[in-house]
This record gives sequence, C-alpha cells and structure tokens, in this order.
Amino acid sequence: MLLFAAMLLLPPDVAQRLVGGALSDGLAYARLAELSDTIGPRLSGSAGAEAAVKWALQRLKDDGLAAHLEKVMVPHWVRGEERGEILSPAAHPLFLTALGGSVGTPQGGISGEVIEARSLPEIAALGERARGKIIFLNHTMGQKGGYGDFVGLRTHGPAEAGRVGASAVLLRSLATGSLRSPHTGATNYEAAGPKIPGAAVSVEDAELIHRLLQRGPVKVRLTLGCHSLPDVESANVVGEVRGRETPDEVVLLGAHLDSWDLATGATDDGAGVVIVMEAARLVAREHPRRTVRAVLYMNEENGLAGGKGYAAAHQSELARHVAALEADSGAGRPIGVSVQAGEGGAAQLRPWLGALESLGLAEAADGDAGGADISPLEPFSVPMIAVQQDTSHYFETHHSAADTLDKVQPEALAKTAAAVAVVAYALAEMPQPLPRPPPKAPRESREPPKPAAH
Repeated sequence: MLLFAAMLLLPPDVAQRLVGGALSDGLAYARLAELSDTIGPRLSGSAGAEAAVKWALQRLKDDGLAAHLEKVMVPHWVRGEERGEILSPAAHPLFLTALGGSVGTPQGGISGEVIEARSLPEIAALGERARGKIIFLNHTMGQKGGYGDFVGLRTHGPAEAGRVGASAVLLRSLATGSLRSPHTGATNYEAAGPKIPGAAVSVEDAELIHRLLQRGPVKVRLTLGCHSLPDVESANVVGEVRGRETPDEVVLLGAHLDSWDLATGATDDGAGVVIVMEAARLVAREHPRRTVRAVLYMNEENGLAGGKGYAAAHQSELARHVAALEADSGAGRPIGVSVQAGEGGAAQLRPWLGALESLGLAEAADGDAGGADISPLEPFSVPMIAVQQDTSHYFETHHSAADTLDKVQPEALAKTAAAVAVVAYALAEMPQPLPRPPPKAPRESREPPKPAAH
C-alpha cells in the first residue's frame, strides 16, 4: 500500500522518465569520461580547474539550465618534486606524496631520526623528545573505514608536530587499501604557528617503518618541492531550473569541481559532478514547483572557498533554501536516503520516494546528512538530504594516483544519478517544504566531522 501511495505522489510517468532517463541515456558516465580523461586533474588554481569551470558552464547550458559563474578566490598550491627514503638501518625507497598545503623542505631535503605517535595528544606528550625528529603518524584505519576517526592526524598533525619542535611529519596514508600508493589530502597550519613539511607514505611503507622502529632507531630523508603562490580568481559554476510556482524556494544540489592533482578525480568528485548535472538535466524536463539549483563548487579539497563563498553571496536567500544535497561519496551504487531536517522530515519525504525501491534503496530515514561544501548552510537551518552510497572501495583510491575512470562502474553511477534525480524532484514538487532543523554552529567551531565517505 505504501508503494502504491508513493507512486501516486510521484506520478509513474515522471518516475519512469527520471529513473529511466538516467539508466538508459548513459550521459553521466560519458560526461565523467570527458571530464576525467580530456580535462584531467583539477586542483584549485590550476589550468585544469579553470578548464573544468568552462566545461561545466557549457554543459549546463547544453542541458537547458540557466547557468552562470560566481567568482571565488582560491589558493594556488603547487606540489613540485617529492622523494623519500629510509637511510638506516637499511636503505629503502619511500613512496610518499606531500600533504596538500604543506610547505616544502629546504634544498637538499630533511634527514632525521623517526619517532612514532598515534594521536594528536601523543604528539604533544612527546615534548622535547620530538625536537629535531621526523614524527611518523601511525593509525589503524583499515578495511572497515575509520576515515573520520583519523583525518585529524592529517589536518592538524604537522601543525602539532611543529609546536613540539619536530622537523617534519610522515603520515600513514588514510586508506583502506594500497598498492604502494600514497594518499594526499589537506593539512592546516595556524597563522602564527610553526610550519613544517608533511607527507603521506604508502600503507606498505608505513608498516615497514613501524616494524623497523620495533628493532631500533630509524633514519629517513625526504625532499619536498611544494610551495604556495598567491591566491587566484576562480568560480563556482551555478545552473538552475526555475520553479513554475514558487521560484524563490530553492532545492540545492552540490558537488565539487576541483580535485587533487595526483589523478583525474574520477570518484572524488567527478562522479558527484556528473550525478548532480544529470539529476538537474532530468528534473528540468519536468518543470518542478520549486527552483532546483546545481552548484559545482570550487576548492573543496584545500580550502572550502567555494562553499563559504556561496553561503556569503546568497545569505539573503538562505531562509528560502528548502533543502540541500551534496554528492561527494564517490561513484558507488545508492543504498539509502538520510534526512537531516526538523521533526518528521523523513516521514514527510518517504511517500515520495517509492520509485527508489526499483534501485534497491532502503527507505528514507532521519540521520546525518550534509557535506563539506553545504556545511556553511547549517547555521541557517537548511534541511540536508543525502543519498547514501556504497563506499566499500572508495578509500582504496581516495586522494591517490589511482582515482581514475576505470574504477567507476557505469551502472552504479547511473543508479545514483537516478536516485538523486528522484529525491531532487520530490523536494522541489511536494506541496510543503520539509521542516527546518535547529541551526548548527559553523563547522570550524565544532568537532571535526566523521564522514562515511569523505
């Protein structure tokens, strides 16, 4: 009976066009191939990022959306040379990569004895023992994930290590799988604090360092040529389908257009970009009651300039943003819908989502939703929706040179695009918007998020 009622709320012909269009047109995968293979890496400030902005703007226009650019200033960090090796007790090459935003080493590199720590408090507890040492940050992120539990080691580890006088940091890559592939990601320094180089080593090399430390002293050398240039102008790419009845009410679909520079960002977040584009394209054909706005953010990976910039530029209308959904969990199949709204939000949305049963999704449920780029909307009580995805293999390639198109299954990608299209249409078409949740403080002043997938 519930499915029958759901299909009445979402007319069967509309459901067929949304789901069937995503599954049969093949456009999401074709566009991901174009973005990944012909534009490539898209680190903010780079030529690839700017090419992606132009590409996305034109593709949104091709789909009939009213599209434009919204200027943001973004950091311009350059990776440069990176080398490392264990010097003693035996010579071993290290497969490493600089953490995003890291400072470089002096010319000729840094050599030093290694000391291990497994948490930020352990770094502080090292005290004088850390002075002049290279701190190896080890952890237990494994096959079951745990990214949110350990990401603080990457974002704050080099700053904390610099505070106790360390000369550099080597971080065990945040990964659930590795074929000697180091995984990068942003690190943050305090403006007035010391800045020391930070690099991620492959899981295999981290295990080797740990084993050698059990035997006695270990000495390593690393050379990083990374450096920061002045901020440059870039843009968020915004396209919208104007609502037929209440155009001032906005359903936002977001993903980030930038990627790390080690690979082509096929899963992080090229997949999210094409999922959002495909959902907006399909919903546009149905002329929804409310406006559906696709926002392809710049600089999620190493600064969040796009997310913060959008919230600032649209502050006067955020009270009329009725929902926000972010696609930044890779290219896996959809498995459920989470609703972060006021009381009864999931129950209100659930009858509209019967069409998702054919995709194998669980029913919509109250739970954590949101994402990095839409987090600046939380203080304005914007309801957050998430189409949860299978992330079983996501952290095997996340932020590494292995994040390439061959890791994406076209059918899974199309199913997630279909699910997002159905959810977006439901949010834009239901007579009453979802109840708004209590406001949250800006993310910077709260505990670090523990995302399931990013």
